[in-house]
Amino acid sequence: MLAIHDLSFAWADGTPVFDGVELAFGPGRTGLVGVNGSGKSTLLRVLAGELTPSRGSVRAGGVIGYLPQNLPLGVARTVSDLLGITAAREALHAIERGDVSEANYAAVVWDVEERARGELDRLGLRDVGLDRQVAALSGGETVLVGLAARFLLEPDVLLLDEPTNNLDLAARRRLYDAVLAWNRTLVVVSHDRTLLGLVDQIVELPSARVFGGNFDAQEEILAAERTAAERAVRTAEGDLKRQRRDLAEARVKLDRRARYGKKMSEQKNEPKIVMGNRKRQAEVSAGKHRTLHEEKVEQARERLTEAEQAVRDDAEIRVALPATTVPTGRIVLSLPLYGLTATDHDISEISVDSVTSGLELSHLIVKGPERIALVGPNGSGKTTLLERIANHTREVGSPDGVFVPMRYLPQRLDILDDDLSVLENVRAVAPETSMNNIRAGLARFLFRGARVGQPVGTLSGGERFRAVLAALLLAEPQLLLMDEPTNNLDLASVRQLAQALSAYRGALIVASHDLPFLESINPTRRIDTSGLDGKQLDR
Repeated sequence: MLAIHDLSFAWADGTPVFDGVELAFGPGRTGLVGVNGSGKSTLLRVLAGELTPSRGSVRAGGVIGYLPQNLPLGVARTVSDLLGITAAREALHAIERGDVSEANYAAVVWDVEERARGELDRLGLRDVGLDRQVAALSGGETVLVGLAARFLLEPDVLLLDEPTNNLDLAARRRLYDAVLAWNRTLVVVSHDRTLLGLVDQIVELPSARVFGGNFDAQEEILAAERTAAERAVRTAEGDLKRQRRDLAEARVKLDRRARYGKKMSEQKNEPKIVMGNRKRQAEVSAGKHRTLHEEKVEQARERLTEAEQAVRDDAEIRVALPATTVPTGRIVLSLPLYGLTATDHDISEISVDSVTSGLELSHLIVKGPERIALVGPNGSGKTTLLERIANHTREVGSPDGVFVPMRYLPQRLDILDDDLSVLENVRAVAPETSMNNIRAGLARFLFRGARVGQPVGTLSGGERFRAVLAALLLAEPQLLLMDEPTNNLDLASVRQLAQALSAYRGALIVASHDLPFLESINPTRRIDTSGLDGKQLDR
């Protein structure tokens, strides 16, 4: 059990992260979601005791285990160190050698190695020895060892921050199984929609709103609310329009009545004092009438503002990219490969148990607007292959090469200059595109008005990603390479990425462990790099 009361946190410079959070986590699995910068990771750090809240309290009913997004290795040299069992093992081995000192008996855990081995095996790390050097582990293996360490603690509350980052498909499935088997309190921050499909409830930051059910259930609720909110905006817009029309008509009538009253008074030759009184009375009456209509207009305007504010800021990217079109049958890419397995199966048939079926390739040839899903275990050469394509220089007379304009999005979103504006960055990668067309294109990526002049270094995570997308796609490449593009993206950004790629008409090669995302881009082929020799690729 984990109870949060009036919890607030601000950084040392006064920047607030969240304020007045009230939550309770009981036995079961909770997914913590929200846009980048909404405080998800910070909240976990406060719950774990790494950060002190500015106000409020956290009450935990037992031991808390916490797996951060970036696992600190500290002085850990071996897997045993990372598991936190080295002292217990050393005591056990000393006793086995005959050293029966009191210190050894105090430190020993008799079944520590069996339990550690069991947790590693359960997470698919059967070949990882307890004395193996941490430096020899892949990023995914390090995450799984860190998770095994938390399971060994047998905590009452388990906090996980983006645990599927750096995990390949097979490792993700083992993590999913471990999460399903967890029968205590679990709070997980993730943008992995498959993992979020396993939870019992969703908490969304910064509002701390609780949704019963998994991520799909939350999406259904939000979709219904979005439809209702948009309908309310349309109703409020219509009401404001009617009130403005009524006000205009009332002003015309009042002016006409005033002119008519003046004319009648003049025809009756009424004394000026009588005419003045009658005029003042008419003006007071007209003023009240006009004020009534103006108040109705203002009330209608306020209702419209409230209705617009009720619409979630999950803006969609709607962009047309006709210049990226590649004719069917045109050779986009031809590249020699070694030991690569490729298949033409539907993406839904990708299985972590059987990813090596298919046809051996000695050459990778991409024709027309193919959409290729690049899959394979960590370290199998996906990034190496993408980099080789991106850096390939076609020799004169060679049949191999890249034959269309190309752009590459690496795992690190470092293709933009932080000191330049969004507009200047796009201009740098698309120098032949007119300024008017760049501005129009940026508007479709939700950068309008003064926002195009904002330095990239001042953008939020989601805004920066949209700027990267704009820079790539407004350059109108006919071959687009992307390496784990959904890593560290919030769910709204993943949705916007899929929307932008749905408008892309060129050839696409995407390396990703995110199956729901791969399904959303409608791939036509998959290439499995399980048999790829990275050293051969580097030749």
